[in-house]
Parts: sequence; structure tokens; C-alpha cells
Amino acid sequence: MTQPSWYSQPYPPEGASAAEGIRNQLGRPELDLLTILVRESAQNSWDARPLDSSAPIDYGIDLWTVGAGHADAWRRMLLHGAPAGAERFPLRDTLRQGTIRVLAVSDRGTRGLGGPTRADAAVGPERDFVNFIRNIGEPRDTPLGGGTYGFGKGIFFLLSRPGTVLVHSRCRTPRGVETRLIGCTLYKSYTGAEPGGSRRYTGRHWWGDTSGEVVEPLVGPEAEAVAHRLGLKPFGPDETGTTIVVVDPDLDELTPTEAASYLADSLAWHLWPKMISVGGEPAAMRFSVSCDGVPQSVPDPRRMRPLNLFVAAYEDMVGPDGRRLECKSPKRYLGRLGLAKRILPPLEATRASRLMDIEDLVHHVCLMRPAELVVTYRRGPKPPSENQGYAGVFRADAAMDEVYAKAEPPTHDAWHPQSLPYPESTFVKTTFTRIDEALDGLLGLHGILRPGASSVALGAASTHFSGLVGGAWGIGGATDYGKPGSTAVPAPRRRKPEADAFGTAEHKSPATAFDGDCPSGGSAAGDPTAPPRRRPRVEYVGEPYYEDRGADPLLIQEFRLPVPGRQRVSIELAVVLPGSGVHETDPPVGASMPTLVGWQDDQQRFHQPEDCVIEGGNAVWRALVRPAADTMTEIGVRVEAVTWP
Repeated sequence: MTQPSWYSQPYPPEGASAAEGIRNQLGRPELDLLTILVRESAQNSWDARPLDSSAPIDYGIDLWTVGAGHADAWRRMLLHGAPAGAERFPLRDTLRQGTIRVLAVSDRGTRGLGGPTRADAAVGPERDFVNFIRNIGEPRDTPLGGGTYGFGKGIFFLLSRPGTVLVHSRCRTPRGVETRLIGCTLYKSYTGAEPGGSRRYTGRHWWGDTSGEVVEPLVGPEAEAVAHRLGLKPFGPDETGTTIVVVDPDLDELTPTEAASYLADSLAWHLWPKMISVGGEPAAMRFSVSCDGVPQSVPDPRRMRPLNLFVAAYEDMVGPDGRRLECKSPKRYLGRLGLAKRILPPLEATRASRLMDIEDLVHHVCLMRPAELVVTYRRGPKPPSENQGYAGVFRADAAMDEVYAKAEPPTHDAWHPQSLPYPESTFVKTTFTRIDEALDGLLGLHGILRPGASSVALGAASTHFSGLVGGAWGIGGATDYGKPGSTAVPAPRRRKPEADAFGTAEHKSPATAFDGDCPSGGSAAGDPTAPPRRRPRVEYVGEPYYEDRGADPLLIQEFRLPVPGRQRVSIELAVVLPGSGVHETDPPVGASMPTLVGWQDDQQRFHQPEDCVIEGGNAVWRALVRPAADTMTEIGVRVEAVTWP
């Protein structure tokens, strides 16, 4: 069996790239290393998919500590033939530590790293192995692929503190399926002492079969045997793909469990287009994350706020209502745009969302090329209400892919039109202009409110309901007939129409108590000797808030009925249509209306909205309202005492 060993690359007479120069190809990105790892490695996996297959790709990230049964093999095998001096080859110190931690990124159902293993022999179309292991800066060879110049592989070395990775791959060759295993270190150039004098080295090292003139990967049964001794996950009989093991990863001061959670969240934010099924087709990729063998849940973008809004915008984009964006001069079709807006409860920002500049409010457009890998989330104008959010998705046309690709930095996380010549720069600038024009139309609401009404645009409700009834005291939308803290009413007076929540007169039936019925006992109406009677009222508990209940959030208002007795509660709802100032209590053709979903008591039991009778007291109830989208909503809350039979 071949004994794998290290080979360090000396500078050849014609010169070569130093390790430092290769490590700096990614520049100084704003994203952290773990996020770049997610973006670049998933992009590599997507570009490695077989073009003749539509089967989903399996992509996984696993963190683990090398167990006691494998740690000795790691130290013995990976230090064989290693360069002297930890300052030039820090893997020495890493493997001498008591704990060896690794992070592995794997894909299955991809091509694997096939083709020739020597760069001088890679003259055909199959160059995956040499492009990843040996060459730097190769142009992409996958039509409409996500990568451009292959610099993304540098993130694996940047993430490893000693700059070392193991590459375990299974590919198809003319001889059949073949397993390959090789190690690579990319750290610092240095000068080494030789018997004939000092010699300069590039800082690039390979670990493998050094019996020939060029270090080669271990192949076939030898590769599988060494991978088994190191504890690497084996491939299935006909399985192809690649596993890249990052030795001693820099987790940015996160614990391994915290890092796994962050990686799972980052996968959702940066790769959600690959996670969703559209039009009955399966998702393009399947994702998994684990830490020391314990699976970490990867969020479902259809259920995760606010990514579910981006999913809705994506579906709008690919549907018949998707907008075509065009440049008029020079004339060119740019791509399609989808938009979606919705009432949203305040978001709880995460580390991953903050990195995308999304805190408590989403008003962004996701930019992507035809490969449908997220480039960035472009910030748009803030909506008129803090309870409203919108999302957009722009996908470049396939014919324009090369233009947008050239506008990206090495980390593929932005479009910079200033880096392009004319007319390509004009196309990217016009893309932003057309997106802004569409957003202006989306947010162009100019509804007119009548005096005394409380409303918020786009179906959101006011944070205070007291403005619904002029002169009424309280923070809610119910009518209050006394001063704060009082339940007494004036002496009996002539019956007259009571004002409803919108200020219009309405006669109530004898079954209601607005005219002096006494649900809590006492003398009959009109008895001059009767004590003061108590009218029902609503006491609101806090302010309205939003709560997720399925696809759309509901507006929740908590309240009490402090006056004893049986009381019927109801809500009256109306809308003002955008730009018209017309109040509607019945939905116009094709329009929605806000609806009362129901009531919930202090035991979390649900009560139907049609006729809810509550016994007054200190119990806290909740009104559940589904606001109408694209309207300005007016809400009136009412309470009536119910006479005893």
C-alpha cells in the first residue's frame, strides 16, 4: 500500500504564484468566512451537477471532533513527510493538540472531481480535478454556472487555521467509477535550507502519492482504505460527488453547536431558491447540517419569515404576472421581476439576516442570475407602515448572464456597474432603475381618511384604536361611556340613537343595553329610585400586535370586560380604497375585506366570530383579525350587554 506523504512546491525557474497571492484572491469581503463558505461551496456543487440529469443534488455541512479511534491515524499519516517548522507549516501544531476539529462540506449526485490529475494532461473538456486541486483562475466551463474564475475554492483554505483541507472524491472515468483522496495546504511562501543552499517555496503543499515526478491522489481501494482509517464517510457503490474536509476551522468565536445553527440559517438565506419546489418540480438541492452527529434543522423558506415573502415574490416572477424589465437604449431585455407585499409582524433579526441588512423590516429585492443563486438583497424604499413589508426577486435573462457575472466581485455578492464598460454598465444601472420604478408603483397609496378614523395603509391596523371614536377615552376601539376607572352612567334620560364606532347613528334593539338595561341586577330602566346602572365597556390590555397564524399573520388585540354580566362582543370593519377616499363596508368586486377570524379566551379556546357572548370579569380575551391587503383599514370594536331571558 502506498504511504501518503507531503510534497512542497518550490518556485520553478519561470516563477509561480505565492500562497499569499492565492489566498488574497477573495479580497476583503464584507461577508464573514462561514457565510462565504456556504455561498461558494454550494455554488461549486451546483456547477458540478450532471447536465444530463434533473435529480436533486444532496449538499451537507458536518462539524465533528475526530474520535479517539481515528486521532492517531490523523497524526501519524498527515505528519508523514511534513515540512519542518510550525511557522511555515502550522498543521504540525494543530495535530499535536488534544482535540482535532474538522468541518466537512459534501455533495452527492454531482460529477465529482474527474478528468486528468495532471494539469499538463488536462487538454479536454473534463478538468474538474486540476481546476480545483492544481490550477488557479480558470474561467468557468459550466454554461450559466454560478462561478466565474474559480477563486471560490480559496475559502476552504482561509477557513482552515493551518490552511489545510482533504479532498475525498468519487468520479466516473473511462475505466469506471474511481475514488480519489488528496490533501492540500495553502499557507505562506518561505525559504528552506537545502544541502546545496537555500531555496524558495511557494507555500503550496500536496499530500498524496509522491512516488512519481508529480504528487498524485490516492486512488481506488487505497484511497478508500485511507479514508476509512481517517473516519471519513464512505461513498455508496454507485455514488459520485466530493467531500472537502477543512482541518481546524475558524468558527468566528462560535461554539460548534452555534456555528452549525448559523450555517443552517445561512443556507436558507443564501440558497432558498434551490430549496423550493415550483410547478410540481422537485427542489433542485437538498440540504443538511450536523454537529457531532446531531442533525441541525435547516429552515424551510416557505415557513420562515421573511423568506416566505421572497418565495411569494419568486412565484410572482415565474408566473404570468411577472414583470419584464427592459433597457430602451440600447434596447435589451434584462430579465424578470416579481414582487410581493404583506402585513408582517416585526421581524426578529438573526446573525444571518443582519448580514443581509435585514433587521426588523423587510423591503428588499433579491438579485440573482439564471443559476438562481442569491447574489444579494438590494435595499428598497421603506414602506409607509412599520407593519408592512415587501420583497422582490429579479432574475437576469440567460442572454444577459455574462454581463451580470462580470459585474460581480470574486465573492459574487454584488453587482457593480462601475466595473463594466459601456454598454454593459448601462444594462446593470438600468436594471436598478426599473426595479426602483416597480417599487414606487407597489407603494403608491394615497388613501384619504375621514375625521375620527384610525387606520394604517396596506391592511395594517393602528397601534392605537382610540381615534376611531371622537372624544372617547381609552386605548382601544370600543366605546367607553365613563371616565377612566368609572362604570357609572348618568341618570336615565330620553332614549336617543347611540353613535356607532364610525360616528353614524344606529337604533339598538331592546336586547342591547346601550339605553340602560342592567345586566348585573338592580331595578328596571326608568325607576327613579334605582341605583346608578353600569354599562358594559371594553378595557384593552396593551396595544394590538401581530402573530403568525399560518400563511398570513393576524392582528391580535387583548381585552377585558370589567363590568360583570353577560355581554356580546363584535367588531365592525371598513376599508378605504387606495387613492379613492371611498369607505367600503362591503367588498368591491375583486377586493378583499378585513375579517374577524374569531375570539380566544384565557384558556386558549377558540370561539367563532358570529355570536360570542362573554361573562364579564377579569379574564383576558383576544380578538383575532385578518386585515385586508392593499387597503387602509378602519376597525371598530363594540360591546353590548345581553338581557337575561
